[in-house]
Amino acid sequence: MRLTHVKLGCLLASVFLSLTWFTAYNGNDKGEPPYDPKMIQLYERLLAAESRGELVYRELSSLLTSLRNLTIPNNNSSTNVTEGLIKRRLGLLSSRLPNAYLYLPHLRDHADSLNPNVVLGQGRTGVSLVLGIPTVKRQKQSYLVSTLNSLLYDLSPSEREDTVIIVFVAETDAGYVNTVAELIKHNFPKDVHSGLLEVVSPSQYFYPNFRRLRETFGDSKDRVKWRTKQNLDYSFLMLYAHEKGTYYVQLEDDIVAKPGYSQAMKTYVRSLASDDWMLLEFSQLGFIGKMFRARDLPMIAEFFLMFHKDKPIDWLLDHILWVKACNPEKDAKDCNLQKGLLKLRYKPSLFQHVGLHSSLPGKVQKLKDKDFGKAPLFAAHSNPRAELSSSLKHYQQHTLERAYEGQDFFWGLTPTAEDFILLSFPQPLTVTGYLFRSGNIEINGDKFYNTTVEVLPSDSSVSDRLVGGQSPQYEGSYGGFIVIGSFVDGMAEGQIDAQMQPISALRLLVHSDSDVWVLLSEIFIKL
Repeated sequence: MRLTHVKLGCLLASVFLSLTWFTAYNGNDKGEPPYDPKMIQLYERLLAAESRGELVYRELSSLLTSLRNLTIPNNNSSTNVTEGLIKRRLGLLSSRLPNAYLYLPHLRDHADSLNPNVVLGQGRTGVSLVLGIPTVKRQKQSYLVSTLNSLLYDLSPSEREDTVIIVFVAETDAGYVNTVAELIKHNFPKDVHSGLLEVVSPSQYFYPNFRRLRETFGDSKDRVKWRTKQNLDYSFLMLYAHEKGTYYVQLEDDIVAKPGYSQAMKTYVRSLASDDWMLLEFSQLGFIGKMFRARDLPMIAEFFLMFHKDKPIDWLLDHILWVKACNPEKDAKDCNLQKGLLKLRYKPSLFQHVGLHSSLPGKVQKLKDKDFGKAPLFAAHSNPRAELSSSLKHYQQHTLERAYEGQDFFWGLTPTAEDFILLSFPQPLTVTGYLFRSGNIEINGDKFYNTTVEVLPSDSSVSDRLVGGQSPQYEGSYGGFIVIGSFVDGMAEGQIDAQMQPISALRLLVHSDSDVWVLLSEIFIKL
């Protein structure tokens, strides 16, 4: 059916009903309108259908225009990206809440008011875990990059493939949105390219006129606007995320995550004896670390939208639990007991709030989750005996020896080109693999950059065979060492070729000056 037929059908239905009404009216001997309840009800329903049809017509027209403007290149990779954009656009149209127009009537004025602006993303779906992070422009410090660093810090390759992290920039300033996107793309290029990280923002028409809000609970106008916008932001993000995975976790842009949080959440869900829960809490603070089934998000978002002007979002969430669990004929004790069956708490907490300055101007947020405890700053391993040396000066007690023995992390002053860390084995060893992780959950910026991992085979002829010749397999380095890997996003991990065994030493070599110190939180030599 052509798009014009949708509009034409609705108009013809309206004309038909009008003629029917006119005929019945004039056919009445008394000259009185025929108040047939069924006719009135049918007429009103068709008027509503006409209004809805007009809205759908505008939306489909906008979508068709967008599709016409898309240029499909010939190469397969570009085509896949374009198809992904089309599927995301179509997917949103099928998943949005029709009732959103009842709670936010201003959305009817613009057909694309619910369409997200997908700034970065590969359209990844079908994952187990979807993490939602709303962020706004802050007057003071931004914690977003640190939050993402914490969430990505120790995700395994399989966990990275089974996760989507959505950064929702809750601003309509296109310049600011693009600035945030570029910041994320610069700091996490591999994760953006893989589809692990997405950046989206709302349409410029999404938000209502906040000046018309009624002040309640003694809150100032600014606070009422802030909490109302937060309700809308969380609802938009949930609706965007609900078709992407199995579980959705609501986070904030100023938190720190415990290492292993992803596996801990999945293990906890699998361990539950009952499947009747609606909400799992992995932090006791506010709306941090709240897990929902993705299929429940439309219902939850609709409830938030219904009362978005009335109460803060954590109060509304508690009201959802009350509606679903509590018997009005029983007391508060029974109500809390029933809600406790739907809302389960995991301890110790996996997420901690670290931001001092709230997104509400002038508000200082000092709350801390007492159940979070202290996050480990290094990982210990049992490594083979080795003689250690380095050109890097260590800070205080954070020596290379203590890090190698699993007692602490190594923290060295700013590296320069040709700085090194050398592990020499008293007797040649067969070393099958290695893992070096730089930075930690608190000082994630102190990483190795432009640094290679090199080995020294005990047999000097190995270097001539693997590095020399017309088709060298490896790159050589000074002192007979062979380059076998490098640091990527602060981590170096790999296997050591059997042709190189046994080896006499292993070296990290810095190739350029750094602007920051360097911290080694994990050293693992695999035999």
